Amino acid sequence: MRRADPGSSSSCPGAFTRRAAAPEDAPAEGDEAVDGEEAAAEAPAEDADVPADHRSALTQAESYSDTLHMSKQGIYDQLISEHADQFTPEEAQYAIDTMEADWNENALESAKVYQDELAMSPDAIHDQLTSDYGDQFTAEQADYAIANLEG
Repeated sequence: MRRADPGSSSSCPGAFTRRAAAPEDAPAEGDEAVDGEEAAAEAPAEDADVPADHRSALTQAESYSDTLHMSKQGIYDQLISEHADQFTPEEAQYAIDTMEADWNENALESAKVYQDELAMSPDAIHDQLTSDYGDQFTAEQADYAIANLEG
């Protein structure tokens, strides 16, 4: 799977489209257009020096966390997979290091799915959450999830 070009319209998670400048956005006659230096100063400082592919990896990582409740290792593996996102290890590591996620809550949300939809036992859920072939949460994150399951 190839990554969507950030400027293209796509239904892929993490993809975005650019908004064309509306006529009202154009400088009024007699006004000077904002030059590149001023525009860069208006951009968030944290994004100013971040390459586009790093920002795309971060957007995709946040999507995986927010919608699929994946583990840190699971997201990293997905980002660098030749069968999925195909980001470089550096881009994926930037995303992991930069994103804000509650890994305990992600583990809990995954555990709820296993309990509610698959009727798995707490021990089986813990094994699935921590498996190298499963969710790849840490033992501590899986312990949190099991301790906070209802019912």
